Amino acid sequence: MSYSMNLNTEDAMDLLSLGALVHRLDPGIIPFRKATHCDIHVSGGEFNVAANLADCFGLKTGIVTAMVNYPIGDLIAERVKAMGVTHFYKYFEHNGVTGPNMATVYSDRGQGIRAPVVFYNRANEAAAQLKPGDFDWDKIFAGGVRWFNSGGIFAALSETTGQLIIEGMKAAKAHGAITSFDLNYRAKLWNLWGGHEAALKVLRGIVEHVDVIVGNEEDLQMGLGITGPEVAAKSKLDPSVFFGMIDKVTAMYPNIKVVATTLREVHSTNRHSWSAVAWVNGKTYQAPTCELDVMDRVGGGDGYAAGFFYGLLSGASVQEAVNLGWAHGALLTTYPGDTTMATVDQVQAFAKGGSARIQR
Repeated sequence: MSYSMNLNTEDAMDLLSLGALVHRLDPGIIPFRKATHCDIHVSGGEFNVAANLADCFGLKTGIVTAMVNYPIGDLIAERVKAMGVTHFYKYFEHNGVTGPNMATVYSDRGQGIRAPVVFYNRANEAAAQLKPGDFDWDKIFAGGVRWFNSGGIFAALSETTGQLIIEGMKAAKAHGAITSFDLNYRAKLWNLWGGHEAALKVLRGIVEHVDVIVGNEEDLQMGLGITGPEVAAKSKLDPSVFFGMIDKVTAMYPNIKVVATTLREVHSTNRHSWSAVAWVNGKTYQAPTCELDVMDRVGGGDGYAAGFFYGLLSGASVQEAVNLGWAHGALLTTYPGDTTMATVDQVQAFAKGGSARIQR
């Protein structure tokens, strides 16, 4: 199947991600101000894609990132191993007091009319200290890599992480890999060291080396400075605004072959309407719409990206790839945590119109 991209078929690793690993503390539906205990989920937008592709879809994946030599690092590394993701770590030693640290994300799930709440402690984060020259890309790519992936959250961590992404993208291109980037615009992170002006400069520099963008219309506007159409969308499920911006994206970046995103209408914390779309080489595709009873919404977008990438990597049609991503993202919202618990059979069944009838 051709997507106007030269996908290698026999390389040792299907996808390699560059990004930050974090651990998320989750007290469930209890707000943190009243919480007495919480679950710990290992996460990171770039890692989530690699973990989903390995655990659910059986692909060979890796993560390039920082790791701190202390118990929290050990906990995170155990989960990376359990998800079947090969690691390429730059190690940092913890001083026993102030770090460097593995970042912490705090989030309660909300319930009904009460929205989820997310906040961070990324103080002295090891991943923010990563810089060009920290990794031997020729050695990492020596066995072959089909697809290289990174994202906007990692780019926003410091003045050096975006430059590291560009270094990784250039190495990926030199070794024949497809490159993808999830814009994931987070104003809170950019505002710490440069604001929107810095974000535009960094993200535009990265996207010059990218084949596949994941991001909604807000990401395109805030992350790349693309102006939106004057007519507003009829609903969050209306893809016309998103598709209406693609010509501007490709005019600025003719290297872009694919732009994809999820569509979500939030009726309450636990009830969402869910769809997904993609623009591939001049043609548009949309998944069906389904109603989700959401357990944990964190990671749904990464679930879509993983299923969509799997479809493209496995030679499915573009419509099949969009539907696989949509189905996997939908299923991911029914589990606690940020990474998948689905099987590829479950994803394929739902993508073809499966139901929630009991499986005997």
